[in-house]
Amino acid sequence: MEKIDREKVQEILNQYQDRPVYIHVEITSGVYADHLDENIFNAGTFLRNIQVEFVQGAIRGGRNGQYRVGLKLVNGGWIYVLGLTHYVINENDEFIMHGFDHEGKLASALEISSNEFFK
Repeated sequence: MEKIDREKVQEILNQYQDRPVYIHVEITSGVYADHLDENIFNAGTFLRNIQVEFVQGAIRGGRNGQYRVGLKLVNGGWIYVLGLTHYVINENDEFIMHGFDHEGKLASALEISSNEFFK
């Protein structure tokens, strides 16, 4: 994965606009490591293979290398993911954006594909 380049990511987002796509969204505050510290309050979100169509995709931020991506849906709703730091287009032509914390652990993910993600 590469560190996010705002202009490149915006160009890629534009390619998925105005057509049906599948998304994967994942947010975690450490749910995978809660056994290490019982004082940690864990929260998270996991959505996979949700088909949407967005009319606008935008990347903003960049302070401290963290970006946010918003997708304005055709019905007026929004999908919004914060804390994204890296991206790649993988061998399945899936657009993967992940956010890693200061320890290198996954904190957020937004993935977009023209096809369903592996189940």
